[in-house]
Amino acid sequence: MLAILSVLLFCVCNPVCCLFQKLYCTMSESCDCDFKPNIRDLEWDLYKNVFGQHLAQNIVSQEVVRFIQNKSPDRPLVLSFHGSSGTGKTLVSSMLGKHLFGFAMSSPFVHQFIPTLHFPSSKQVSRYRNDLKNWIQGNLTECARSVFIFDEMEKMPPGLIDVLEPFLGPSHVVFRTNYRKAIYVFISTTGEDVINKVTLENRQAGREREDIKLADLQDAIAQEVYNKNTSGFFRSKIIQQKLVTSFVPFLPMSRCHVESCVRSQLCQLGSCSRSDVVLAVGDDMTYAPVQVFRAKDSTEDPFFDVMNPFRELSL
Repeated sequence: MLAILSVLLFCVCNPVCCLFQKLYCTMSESCDCDFKPNIRDLEWDLYKNVFGQHLAQNIVSQEVVRFIQNKSPDRPLVLSFHGSSGTGKTLVSSMLGKHLFGFAMSSPFVHQFIPTLHFPSSKQVSRYRNDLKNWIQGNLTECARSVFIFDEMEKMPPGLIDVLEPFLGPSHVVFRTNYRKAIYVFISTTGEDVINKVTLENRQAGREREDIKLADLQDAIAQEVYNKNTSGFFRSKIIQQKLVTSFVPFLPMSRCHVESCVRSQLCQLGSCSRSDVVLAVGDDMTYAPVQVFRAKDSTEDPFFDVMNPFRELSL
């Protein structure tokens, strides 16, 4: 007991010691800050509860596994999610928080930014840049394994996000932080036109949905988010310097995927037998393009894909 009291007294009376202890915790693998990655459960959750998104499932799983297994990464993991509303982007980001820290968005080490809430005025970008830089650096000091999620990037004030550039590259040094262990997730509908076009062309060519490869979309999405003036990455140095690890496409969902989502949520609520709700939600969605022809004896799902947001269930 005396030994413990002596150590505590030493830390209280010696702030330099506490500073180095905190610094060591931040830089070292021994600083867990509730970081308890469960990759197997993440992969299972992606497989079981994300429908119609083979690219997102594979990319997120592979990139997170590769990043976590690297004890000394040379840069943070930066994932940029793109696709129409309701295709699972927010769901997958919450899975990351859940399986990296044991919580979803409630973990103190998972930070979410929403432009309309945190950065509402385009006239205050200079102040926002300073605030965001200090916020990121402060939280990295507390926990090197922090996760930062930027939602609705299409509503981000132009020029704001580039303040993150020093935190994303491999050649910078940010004092008192091992910033290379952090994870950044950007969520945006920018690029949905490109993704929907490729999906439609693939279907019209008679190919399977799973035949769509990341290479079919990666460069096109990068160009779209860089050149579109409504994108949070418009003319961004982050894109110029290729600091995004991977652009993750979320494909438009077919009716069978929508109904699978509904069925999954119902089962989680203990109502697996509510097939009436499954059919009602499927019927309530708006699909595109308009179906022109369907064989009378066809038992397959409609040709077209869902384009409007998937709504939260209420029983």
